[in-house]
Amino acid sequence: MMHTFRTSRPVSAADIADPSKPHMILVGLPGSGKTTAGRLVAEQLKRPFLDFDAEIERREHISIAEIFGSKGEPYFRALELKLTEELRAVGNMVLSPGAGWVSNAGCLAVLRHPAMLVYLKTSPEIAFARMGKDVVKRPLLQRPDPVGELRRLRQAREAMYMQSDHTVSTDSMTLAQVVDRIVALATG
Repeated sequence: MMHTFRTSRPVSAADIADPSKPHMILVGLPGSGKTTAGRLVAEQLKRPFLDFDAEIERREHISIAEIFGSKGEPYFRALELKLTEELRAVGNMVLSPGAGWVSNAGCLAVLRHPAMLVYLKTSPEIAFARMGKDVVKRPLLQRPDPVGELRRLRQAREAMYMQSDHTVSTDSMTLAQVVDRIVALATG
């Protein structure tokens, strides 16, 4: 069975049919650059790109914020796990799961090996600034102190993020430098 995913470029079955070609998974806080850098990394590596949130929104026909608001976080986490399980059958993609994916019971174990996990490490303050007006699309940051919430999320998830094969500290890097570093990790 061929799975259909939303990607940044047209993808043939040959591009993703070989699960022996490991995925590259970018993890980190909201605003760390998983999607922005991930698209560019995928283009350079000529690999399909998948943003989990965009794929879940496409399948559910509503935004992530609406899913959290009307169906709750447990429902969203179940969708996230289902998508993760589907990705086990394919390979060779650059994946951008949501920031909480690493803490969703079972997700990391499903794809961890042989995938390459890259932690895009950023400070909560920089992550918040990068999100700009898009912060309103982040259900878990709809709090009186979103930077404080980012600090709490980082503290809760840091040990899981640190299980990555590589860490790229992005605070003082340009987007081009981040992309170049990730591409070098994939090709080196």
